Amino acid sequence: MDGLNDEALNLLFREARTHIAWLDKPVSDDILRQIYEVMKWGPTSANGSPARFLFLRSREAKERLRPALASGNVEKTMTAPVTVIVAYDLKFYDKLPKLFPHNPAMRDVFVGNPQLIEITAKRNSSLQGAYLMLAARALGLDCGPMSGFDNAKVDEAFFAAGQCHVSGQEFFPEGHVKSNFLCNLGYGDRARLFPRGPRLDFSEACTLF
Repeated sequence: MDGLNDEALNLLFREARTHIAWLDKPVSDDILRQIYEVMKWGPTSANGSPARFLFLRSREAKERLRPALASGNVEKTMTAPVTVIVAYDLKFYDKLPKLFPHNPAMRDVFVGNPQLIEITAKRNSSLQGAYLMLAARALGLDCGPMSGFDNAKVDEAFFAAGQCHVSGQEFFPEGHVKSNFLCNLGYGDRARLFPRGPRLDFSEACTLF
């Protein structure tokens, strides 16, 4: 099977940028669903899929996020069409009988082992956040991933019991979902990009052993 051509590699990596300014162009719910339907196939440990994604689109949702943001991240986030809270579920193992059906006992490996749960959930939700970014780029969106926020404030505002209601349905009711990182999505304003930063050469970052 042939690999991707240069045009696709440029789109996903070589010419993709971290955007901080956005065009006034909405992102449809359909595209957000498409992003998930593509990225969900990325591998995770024991197929556990611990990431949970909260797509903030409304002004009200963004205002709830604002107090948690570092000052340098406020404008870029408030003006982005969508901000995704990439989070992880500390009870992801409850879905392993569905996701890892050939070995339902895998759930028991995690139960009662909070250190393993935390490490597995955070590492694999980070992977899934990266898959989300690649899927978004592949579908024509730009990304602005970032740290620079108070995780505890985000968790209190969105993942504490009673804080996430959509159309009368409560999500994350037990407070076992925690934020990992944020990613703005939209159509970036390339005229406002900073010069691209350098990267390490192969010889600086890699060893053939």
